[in-house]
Amino acid sequence: MTIFQFDRMPIAAAPVAREAKEVQDVHGPASLAWRNRFVSLGDDFYTRLAPQPMPEPHWVAWSADCAALLGLPADWAQHPDWQALDVLSGNAAWPGMQPLASVYSGHQFGVWAGLLGDGRALWLGELDTPSGPMELQLKGAGLTPYSRMGDGRAVLRSSIREFLSSEAMHHLGIPTTRALCVTGSALPVRREQVETAAVVTRVAPSFIRFGHFEHFSHHDQPAALRRLADFVIEHHFPACRDTAQPCVALLEQVALRTAELMADWQAVGFCHGVMNTDNMSVLGLTIDYGPFGFLDRFDPGHICNHSDHQGRYAWARQPNAAFWNLHALAQALLPLIADPDLALAAIEAYKSAFAAAMLARWSAKLGLAGAAQPDDRTLSDDLLRLMAIDHCDFSITFRRLALFSTEPGAPNAPVRDLFMSREAFDAWALRYAARLRREPGADADRALRMNRVNPKFVLRNHLAEVAIRDAQAGDFTELHRLQTVLQHPFDEQGAAETERYAGFPPDWAQTIEVSCSS
Repeated sequence: MTIFQFDRMPIAAAPVAREAKEVQDVHGPASLAWRNRFVSLGDDFYTRLAPQPMPEPHWVAWSADCAALLGLPADWAQHPDWQALDVLSGNAAWPGMQPLASVYSGHQFGVWAGLLGDGRALWLGELDTPSGPMELQLKGAGLTPYSRMGDGRAVLRSSIREFLSSEAMHHLGIPTTRALCVTGSALPVRREQVETAAVVTRVAPSFIRFGHFEHFSHHDQPAALRRLADFVIEHHFPACRDTAQPCVALLEQVALRTAELMADWQAVGFCHGVMNTDNMSVLGLTIDYGPFGFLDRFDPGHICNHSDHQGRYAWARQPNAAFWNLHALAQALLPLIADPDLALAAIEAYKSAFAAAMLARWSAKLGLAGAAQPDDRTLSDDLLRLMAIDHCDFSITFRRLALFSTEPGAPNAPVRDLFMSREAFDAWALRYAARLRREPGADADRALRMNRVNPKFVLRNHLAEVAIRDAQAGDFTELHRLQTVLQHPFDEQGAAETERYAGFPPDWAQTIEVSCSS
């Protein structure tokens, strides 16, 4: 794979910033400590502007867990001093906020797309929190200089999906941006049809993407590119400062984090759907939830994005797509590295790191805790091959595998019955049982380990769809139930009511189509 050459294009002029109405004379939000380090990068990196107000906002959902991460008080969403509903709907601001839309560029579906930027997102600022500095961002807050042909708004459907998926991925232990809350409004927004507007508040240590580096490299702004690299190293990868080639070290660290993230995605059957370079976090976070999906019937070629006509971001292709994107980042950093061989060597670390991370995850999902054996990779590959042939449900198969007994002659019906090719499964099961007998501990101990890595509950599309339909009708009960269940994805949870969230998807789930507008 080679490093790519880019064409140059001009940057569009930015509109005049809007005025923001600031919440004044309040006790709670005035105590927040804003750092806003991104602002120090300078005007080349953003346009200052306030969000566009959203009429008559109402609460849809919020995450108490994410609020605690930020150090907000328990009553932050309802206390009148905080005016949180207005602030997080874009109608007001807390003291210390410095709203802005950042500029970046990037490749979309492998094609250079030119100027992109925060088209419907607005950075509010960066808070000092008990967990370190955290940036807040509104998605759906209105037009920005980078909205292109869009309206800068988000709809209730997509906002609920992003809220649920962000928090669900966090509780799965997968690096991700977080979602503090969703607010809604009757404001009409046209997509394939007329829907209602919503705003989701996103939280992350940084929203800097591969595309930020691509932007300044492509537009021949080496000084700005250097400021960006120094900023990221200083605040997020300080260990790179003392190396002989800090930017090479940065590139390698991003490659290693990306490898771990891809292994995490593959292991839970998560499909992102739109892995463009502007949707790749330099911190190795899952970012920009849109047409994502979790695998139901296992198909390595599954395409979750109805707009991905070539299957570029199918489940099995995600690791290679990430490596392609790392090449684009390496190209962007070349003005600071100079030697292409050093840049290529840095991202080559991705290959071995991903292979090791993936083997570790498949081994854990099979309950293999001892020293790796030469045939472990083949064992997991052969299981996946059988699952693909019979279209076994991804999450249910691995969850039931914890019930596998190594006793000679054990029928192992809970998992065996998922396969149409019983003889093929039986042959694999003999090998699996023999491998497990070389492991320390009893079957019960292994089952506990496996249930800590094989989730019982994931955000399947049909579960989100039911919650969305109810919410569109004004009933948020199912949304809140689903949110609660997804906070404990590995637990049995006990109640009969929760079992339906772990069952096989209904037939109508196969007709759900999710596109980039979702």
